[in-house]
Amino acid sequence: MSLLKNFRTPVLAAVLFVSMALVAGCGGLSETQIAELNALRDEVKSLEAEANSLRDQKSQLETEIQTINRKLAECNKQKEETKANLEKLPK
Repeated sequence: MSLLKNFRTPVLAAVLFVSMALVAGCGGLSETQIAELNALRDEVKSLEAEANSLRDQKSQLETEIQTINRKLAECNKQKEETKANLEKLPK
C-alpha cells in the first residue's frame, strides 16, 4: 500500500507540472514559477529514486523468501525421511 503512495506523488507532481506549464505558456514564466518547477522536478527525481530503491529492496526480500522456502522444503523432506526410517526400526 505504501508503494502506491510513493507512485501517487510523482504522478501528481507531473500533472501539476504540466498544468503549470500550460497555464504559464500563455504569458511566460516568472522566476517564482521557474523556481517552483525546479523544486517539483527535484522532488520527482527524489521520489523516483526512492521508488527504485524500494523496488530493489522488494526484489531482495523476495529472493530471501524463496531461499528460505527452499530450505524449509528440504527440511520437511528430511524430516519425513527420518520419520519413515524411525518407523522401520525394530522396537
